[in-house]
Amino acid sequence: MAEIDSGSERAVPRKRADARRNEKALLDAASAAFVASGVDVPVRDIAAKAGVGVGTIYRHFPTRADLIVAVYRHQIEACAEAGPALLADSGTPHTALVQWINLFVDFLITKHGLAEALQSDAAAFQTLHAYFLDRLVPVCDQLLDAAVAAGEIRPETDAYGLLRGVGNLCIGAGNDPRYDARRLVQLLIAGLRLR
Repeated sequence: MAEIDSGSERAVPRKRADARRNEKALLDAASAAFVASGVDVPVRDIAAKAGVGVGTIYRHFPTRADLIVAVYRHQIEACAEAGPALLADSGTPHTALVQWINLFVDFLITKHGLAEALQSDAAAFQTLHAYFLDRLVPVCDQLLDAAVAAGEIRPETDAYGLLRGVGNLCIGAGNDPRYDARRLVQLLIAGLRLR
């Protein structure tokens, strides 16, 4: 049975429920393993953590680059989906923005090694970067617009520029244990507030 993707009018095969569960377990296990041990963690460790065989990983993701890209797409989706949920559940749009930026920082800090791991597959890396921008810039825009409309932050804040600035502040996090990217990001976000 196929399901129609309304955005592209193409037939997309529907995965069985157990295949979707296996894939989610794999992506969650790989995410945790990448955070703990980097993107070069042995596939057998990921499989054990996910409770599946190594063959299952290779059936879903034939190459390490495929797995890495899938993990980061999965994490990008989680970050994108969190924005509207935070906006709906937080007391103020500014609170939602701060919480979302903290999630974004968590996401960025765990990405060390991504560029190196995908060096041999530049097309996959470029596609992932475009997906990152396509999914996260509009979410940040929505949060910024809500905070501006509530009179909480400066109106001239640009989502792309803010995400880029946060990203640049997070770059040094892995190189120096004295470097506190979170503190610098907090200062940046505090600078958006209207006094």
